[in-house]
Amino acid sequence: MKGFDLRLDLKGTVGLLILGAILVCAIGAPWIAPRDPNAQDLLNTIAAPSWIAGGKVGHLLGTDRLGQDILSRIVYGSRVSLVIAFAAVTGSAVLGTVMGLFAGFFGRIVENVIMRLVDIVLAVPFILLALVLMSVLGSSFVNLVVAFVAARWVQYARIAYAQTLDIKQRDFILACRASGISQMDILFRHVLPNILGPLLVVATLELGFVILMESGLSFLGLGAPPEVPSWGGMLQEGRALINIAWWLTTFPGLAIALTVMGFNFVGDWLRDRLDPRVGAGR
Repeated sequence: MKGFDLRLDLKGTVGLLILGAILVCAIGAPWIAPRDPNAQDLLNTIAAPSWIAGGKVGHLLGTDRLGQDILSRIVYGSRVSLVIAFAAVTGSAVLGTVMGLFAGFFGRIVENVIMRLVDIVLAVPFILLALVLMSVLGSSFVNLVVAFVAARWVQYARIAYAQTLDIKQRDFILACRASGISQMDILFRHVLPNILGPLLVVATLELGFVILMESGLSFLGLGAPPEVPSWGGMLQEGRALINIAWWLTTFPGLAIALTVMGFNFVGDWLRDRLDPRVGAGR
């Protein structure tokens, strides 16, 4: 692994700055948001941002059809997106990595069963599987995380499986077996640490993907509950008024785009840093 020097990598620096800002908003939402995100002001509905002609003073990004402050809802919406993303990616990574480790290390029946299950899940388009699961389970944070875990664990399983097949043939693994070390100790103390690099890169990129898909499901009414501020829900609420109130969709859309871009930048940066075969001439 190459030395870490953010000054030499603009993409990584930009990505970390974006994610740092989003994380600060999520943690400090009660202090950063100027208003209660669910507070309604029916006398100031669909008010334009304060910095354009005719805008409402005190509402930097305007208000929605219920007079709720757009900026406050975006700030609180970062909490929803990040919590769901980290929970879904953590669950998917743990399940997929364990399944991939078992398939690659034990082989034979275990390998055939797990990898055929992977093939079945991959044969179904993600958005279709997520829509079916959310339609059956209903809209809630827990069900949303369960849907993502059920659909995305295979990404980690394939990588863990391929990496394990390679690692288990190395001399140090053969030496561990000859020394009488148990299979589980070899698997989790010697194989797992050596395959974490690629899995970490995938997890970082998956965070952006989950945020994008969560926003899409919320846009379709299958994500976060309506009473909870979420970026996808804000897009859904503002789409019918986009011709007369562009700020209802523009600012939540920018929040989604910047967050996904931040995770993608950091994922690319980690890939370059953790893989000696990439960017060798830098």
